[in-house]
Amino acid sequence: MNYQYHSMRASQKTDYLIVGLYAILVAIGIFCIFMVEYNPDINIFQSFIQGNTNYSKQLYFAGLCTIVATFILLSDSKIFTAFANLFYAFGILLMLATFVIGDNINGSKSWIRLGGGFNLQPAELCKIFTALALAKFLSRQETDFTKIRSQIIGALIALSPAVLSVAQSETGLALVYLSFFIVMYREGLPATILIIGFSFAALVVATLLLEPNVLALILTVIALIFIYILRKQIKKQTKILTFIILIWAACVGIQKFAVPYIFNNVLKCYQSTRIYSMIGKDYDCSKNKHANVNPAKPIKKPDDYNVRQSKIAIGSGGLLGKGVLKGTQTRGKYVPEQHTDFIFTSLGEAFGFVGSFIFLMIYLLLLFRIVRIAERQRSAFSRVYAYSVVSILFFHIAVNICMTIGLFPIIGIPLPLVSYGGSSLLTFTVLIFILLKLDADRQMVLR
Repeated sequence: MNYQYHSMRASQKTDYLIVGLYAILVAIGIFCIFMVEYNPDINIFQSFIQGNTNYSKQLYFAGLCTIVATFILLSDSKIFTAFANLFYAFGILLMLATFVIGDNINGSKSWIRLGGGFNLQPAELCKIFTALALAKFLSRQETDFTKIRSQIIGALIALSPAVLSVAQSETGLALVYLSFFIVMYREGLPATILIIGFSFAALVVATLLLEPNVLALILTVIALIFIYILRKQIKKQTKILTFIILIWAACVGIQKFAVPYIFNNVLKCYQSTRIYSMIGKDYDCSKNKHANVNPAKPIKKPDDYNVRQSKIAIGSGGLLGKGVLKGTQTRGKYVPEQHTDFIFTSLGEAFGFVGSFIFLMIYLLLLFRIVRIAERQRSAFSRVYAYSVVSILFFHIAVNICMTIGLFPIIGIPLPLVSYGGSSLLTFTVLIFILLKLDADRQMVLR
């Protein structure tokens, strides 16, 4: 009786629009992987049964995720609030475990082999645990997010997994954790912090585009203009002049010393090269301290090969596309990693601009629906968690699409629910269906 009650309650209050959009995106993902890997010499039905292709494995992953999603919808939503911190601690321990028992796959020691050809990436799963932990912290009655102490704790919750991801050479996944700052901004984080972050990013880009002395001169002129405009206020308060000089000195110091240090000493040669190639410049690897630590095999293809092939594939689709299994670029295996990071190229070439636009509208509808769900929550926990989900999804979608068309460096970010990968699909499934469960119980005030 209790099981039937929970089953009826879950089915009545579940947001089926989200479920439908989820199913459509997963189906599109399997179809895109199929288009990339289809071999006319192999029996399709047999390949699905044997599970020896990526599209068949993704179908099995989808089946597993369906079971997990059903289990979440039938569970008690209080579990997620009661064990949020415990889940987070488990996620951090799991990420630490990769340094001991993890395997190095594609240059990243962030995977744990589970056997049977399946691998687990703790950095992916930890996004769920971080969202729950942040929601738990921000929903506490004693948390005053206008105070610096609370803001620091919130930042530590979000950035601790990011630091471990960087140590595992997973820079792309580390950047995803920055999306939690959007959530914190919604909950009261001062806009000044976000402005500083965006200003730093703009300064880095300007440093790459302009010569150091030219940029320093421009920054000096800008500082002098501000001093002239605020000259009357400066006469009354000399602190304003000191503040402007400090900002000017910090900006010049960052562009002359900090940025070169990051590119030459923190980032690896291929990472710096990809960022430089995005703005049409070449990076001198002889300046990079990592260049000779582990000398790689001779590179036969230019570093921007992936992006160039990706843009050619998407562009060749034209307005309406070349049709299913008719793509010359994706079917010809010209695009590397086209079943994972560059899965969008198969869709772009097959269905063209119109198909790509409709596909992105499905994502946009999903994001807007989640925002609507977030705003109707009575519980701060559910609201924060919902905004965490939409922020993570938005970051993944925006970066992946921009990556495939050359507007962002290649950092290995999968396209949610579409790119091949069990860990990625499971992570987004759990993220979305925990949200649906919390929304179904929105009349309860969860802390």
